[in-house]
Order: sequence, then C-alpha cells, then structure tokens
Amino acid sequence: QLQFVESGGGLVQPGGSLRLSCAASGFTLNSYTISWFRQAPGKEREGVSCISSSGGNTLYADSAKGRFTISRDNAKNTVYLQMNSLKPEDTAVYYCAARVLLFSQCVFDGKYSGWGQGTQVTVSS
Repeated sequence: QLQFVESGGGLVQPGGSLRLSCAASGFTLNSYTISWFRQAPGKEREGVSCISSSGGNTLYADSAKGRFTISRDNAKNTVYLQMNSLKPEDTAVYYCAARVLLFSQCVFDGKYSGWGQGTQVTVSS
C-alpha cells in the first residue's frame, strides 16, 4: 500500500526557504510519478510540482516557477521540494502523492495515491 510521510514544514518569514521531504513507506518510488500538492484554508487542493519516475521531466504550477525545485533520490526513496523566496500566499498544508504515468509524463490530474498527513508551511512575518 502506497503511503508517504511528509516533513520539513514550519514557520518562515517572507523571502525565506524551506526544504520539504516526502518519504515513501512500504514501497519503492522508482516506478512512480510524484507530485506535491498544497491546500490552503478555504481553498481547493492544487498541484504545485511534479517529477516523472525517471526524474527527467518536471512540471511546476505558475505560482511555483522560478522559486521551487523538485527532485528525487530513488536510492533514499524520497522526493524533495526546495522552496525559495517564500510568500505569504504559499501558506498551506503540503502533501505528496504518487501515480503511474507512462512516457515520463507529469500531470497533476488523475488518481493519485499515498496521501500522507501533510506538512504545514506558514509564511509570515
């Protein structure tokens, strides 16, 4: 059964950085496309960034482009999200999830699995 544990969130001032980790439990990440999502209070969940199973293809939401970087270390069974130049509007609970996609695709739509408890990111002065 797919299951992730997200970590690395916290309280940071605007302009600061955080590195989120998404550790797989009970399975290996190698065959899965992994995406980070976030959900702010009162808002729908949205895709933030995606990385293909090989790591060769990535996708970023417009709000994340140029500030966030997704990476994966299959040997450590972990995916990371480096977030720089954080803004108050980045405040949300961040989740990661997996799905199988062919041909190194990266999309936010579709049936993702392995949702964890998420990690809270709060950007505030």
